[in-house]
Amino acid sequence: MGEKILLAHGSGSRLSHDLISKVLAPVVMNPVLAHMDDSAVLDLSGRLAFTTDSYVVNPIFFPGGDIGRLAVCGTVNDLSMSGAKPLYISLALIIEEGLDIDDLRRIMESVREAIVEADVLVVTGDTKVVDRGKADRLFINTAGIGVIAGEENISGSNARPGDKIILSGGIGEHGMAVMSQREGLHFSLPLPSDCAPLNHLVATMMAASSNIHSLRDPTRGGLASTLNEFASQSNVGIVIEEDKIPVHDGVRGSCELLGLDPLYIANEGKLVAVVAEGDAARVLSAMRENKYARQAVVIGEVTAGHRGRVVMKTRIGSSRIVDMPVGELLPRIC
Repeated sequence: MGEKILLAHGSGSRLSHDLISKVLAPVVMNPVLAHMDDSAVLDLSGRLAFTTDSYVVNPIFFPGGDIGRLAVCGTVNDLSMSGAKPLYISLALIIEEGLDIDDLRRIMESVREAIVEADVLVVTGDTKVVDRGKADRLFINTAGIGVIAGEENISGSNARPGDKIILSGGIGEHGMAVMSQREGLHFSLPLPSDCAPLNHLVATMMAASSNIHSLRDPTRGGLASTLNEFASQSNVGIVIEEDKIPVHDGVRGSCELLGLDPLYIANEGKLVAVVAEGDAARVLSAMRENKYARQAVVIGEVTAGHRGRVVMKTRIGSSRIVDMPVGELLPRIC
């Protein structure tokens, strides 16, 4: 039997100290964190972006990732969608008594790999332990800080008629990966999560054009929610083409079998960009040079008609309204 998390690991005692100094801190250590003070002191200048999020995904391990990679990527991506360069994140763990310490080590290694890939630092954190049955193994809370270097104003309220809608790749992969693992479903084609940090992709896009009006990663609620948010915030219409939206065969087949629509399934490694028409081709070309956007494609455009609505041209030549989802199709996917 491996070592387990005990309530005493959260008590501030020698066990707490050992957990932090031997299991948690060494994996993400850097000069700022090395001070181990109650708060991190950071040197920053310019416009700042700040975000926070909590991760309660079930299960904590899934094909293509785990809760640790998810927490880092989700925070990095939220900062990136405002045009910021992510720099620093916090990492707070709420651990259930009885969690295998080896599982915690595995998750922290995923955190380390993700922060190295994203080139960010974990500069502060916290660890709490709760009674068995009170936290479903592990919850993670993060906050992130990034810097916006220029005068960019990227917002969901900036979409303009004539803008092109670019999607970075296939949709629905994260939600279906988590659901298949949770429910013990097995399909003939693999269903790995797309969980990935997108900050380097966004930097490439911004270098290619200063006319990126809106960015968002379509997480909970999927592509449908993101497009409806753009339409509502900017008071514009959006038209997309069903044939243009990439959906991998594994996602498409599993969704058809389960009666789900990929438009509403969560993603954790994709982005949607609203780009001025004249710059769309240049941005698209730059995106395809990044490993996380090889399948990037223009899926539609912003219009002045049917404001606040998203309309999809279907494969059979008709049109249908793509509504905001009413409820959560797949709870606890992030």
